[in-house]
Amino acid sequence: MDNEQFDFSCDVLEQSHDIAVLVDFWAEWCGPCRMLAPVLESVVARFNGKVVLVKINTEEHPAVAQKFNIRSIPNVKLFIDGKVADEFTGALPEAQIEQWLRKALPSPYTGEIRLARGLDEQGKQQQAISILEEVLLNEPDNIEATALLVRLTLFTKPTEAGKLIGRLEGESEYAEFAGSVRELVSMLVKKIDELPEDPVRDRYAAALLQLQAQDFNTALDGFIKVIKENRYYDDDGSRKACIAIFKYLGEDHAVTLKHRRVFDRALY
Repeated sequence: MDNEQFDFSCDVLEQSHDIAVLVDFWAEWCGPCRMLAPVLESVVARFNGKVVLVKINTEEHPAVAQKFNIRSIPNVKLFIDGKVADEFTGALPEAQIEQWLRKALPSPYTGEIRLARGLDEQGKQQQAISILEEVLLNEPDNIEATALLVRLTLFTKPTEAGKLIGRLEGESEYAEFAGSVRELVSMLVKKIDELPEDPVRDRYAAALLQLQAQDFNTALDGFIKVIKENRYYDDDGSRKACIAIFKYLGEDHAVTLKHRRVFDRALY
């Protein structure tokens, strides 16, 4: 940017209250910076006016570079509401930058998702589901809405939840959640009358029904008893179910803490 015309407060901070501002800190001598510049322009163009790109030459604006602790370039920062919302350094691949920016930009449906969470906490799941379905109609790649909708529909519509979870592929922060959901879906859609004959069959079937009813305590009791009697029944199904429940609830959940040690002892 022209050193005389550029005003960081106006062009970046103030503007970021109206639209997200992607700032590319660069310098003429920086080879990776020259490689990154057209990539950033291409990525920003695909966001159809949701973000603007501002390039700042660190040698022409050393005070700005110092203020934001620019130690190496290229350095890219995303400003939202006058603050740095996210950043990266180095000349990343275009696809990686697009994925990063897509996740970093605030969704226009943040309020709707917050409302859906509130309704869920009030026990109004169907209303929450309706809101989330509407959000995903308008923004199919909204990861937060997808994850919440999966959680709300897993036990009532497991097949649909199983299809939705595919949208979380490649999202590292949801990897464990997605894995647990896939395993739970496989348990929830099992046909009881097709389970293999065995003395533990009825106990295992009862645990599956308790899982469907979201009675995790009783389901885990049943699965752990099956493990003690026949560890490998239904292709090690009880062990897989227990691990999926633990991951779905979280390691710090009271139900997980209650059963985890008993489960571990049952395996050995």
